[in-house]
Amino acid sequence: MAADKKTGGLAGVTAGSTHICTVGKEGAGLTYRGYDIYDLADNASFEEVAYLLLHGSLPTRSELDGYIAKIKANRRLPAELMTVLEMVPRSAHPMDVLRTGVSFLGNIEPEGDFENQQDVADRLLACLPSMLLYWHRFHTDGVRIETSTDDDSIAAHFLHMLHDKAPSELHRKCLDTTLILYAEHEFNASTFAARVITGTLSDMHSAVTGAIGALRGPLHGGANEAAMELISRFDTPEDAIEGVHGMLARKDLIMGFGHRVYTTSDPRNSVNKRMSKALAEDVGNSTLYPVSEAIEKVMWDEKKLFANADFFAASVYHFMGIPTYLFTPIFVCSRITGWAAHVMEQRADNKLIRPAADYIGPGLKEWVAIENR
Repeated sequence: MAADKKTGGLAGVTAGSTHICTVGKEGAGLTYRGYDIYDLADNASFEEVAYLLLHGSLPTRSELDGYIAKIKANRRLPAELMTVLEMVPRSAHPMDVLRTGVSFLGNIEPEGDFENQQDVADRLLACLPSMLLYWHRFHTDGVRIETSTDDDSIAAHFLHMLHDKAPSELHRKCLDTTLILYAEHEFNASTFAARVITGTLSDMHSAVTGAIGALRGPLHGGANEAAMELISRFDTPEDAIEGVHGMLARKDLIMGFGHRVYTTSDPRNSVNKRMSKALAEDVGNSTLYPVSEAIEKVMWDEKKLFANADFFAASVYHFMGIPTYLFTPIFVCSRITGWAAHVMEQRADNKLIRPAADYIGPGLKEWVAIENR
């Protein structure tokens, strides 16, 4: 008998319990350990959110200062890893770069027993931006950058390595906020992949490597890159309206709209949209934001599809001078917090994750000798 269509892709199936995040719950929306995403985006730093996700509570001032110092001390890359990153070709997808970097780091800095799992999580949080930007700058600009900047925030550290200078406060704050918005999202595909790997009692590097592989797929990560390609096609809102109507008529796939869990809106979108407008004004770009608004309106009017977190994030990153192909890897630099939190939660009450399947193949057959086939 065919599998129940309601469970296709495990839609609607509860695969476990979590204390970490709510997604799309009535009256709750998106929360991290009970805190509303809007409160966190408006008031917290990404480092505070990382601490919250990984430790279970918001840090005190002394705890946050100590945590920031720990992250700063863990940014430097081992020489062996820098050599590997230099060997990864310029043509590689940057998500593959991070996948390889995390996997290699697991060889030279193995987790061992799970008692130091917090240290492994903090090390990955600190050095993922370093991996990405070291590879990017080496192959793009031919330079070996210093990855131990003295910036207190991961957002400033990222932009400093990218542009060889400390960012403006607006740019730092906007990138910091996107890191908060992307940090965690319950049992999404990459997080579930990490929990499945963790359920076998594998190490954190393996779980994160698998999660990166899942996020690499365009149906999970990458929508912001596709959104940037889309909005870059049009010079005016009128061009965008005509173009998107044509795409809809042709049934072209338009990325950055709708969501597997949310039904009426993505709570992260309004934050990204506000930042996109502010950054457009800051850099003097009068095209991309109104074009994005026009596309958003057409998609809602015609298909009742709302912009998700990725759509306006595209122009946010673009206005900060971040190359489009680095958009999804930024997701990794943020989501490592959620992944690591789920790895630790899975380990705390572990059961091997092994779902059943409805067999829909042929019935039992008789063996036929090769000369009679």
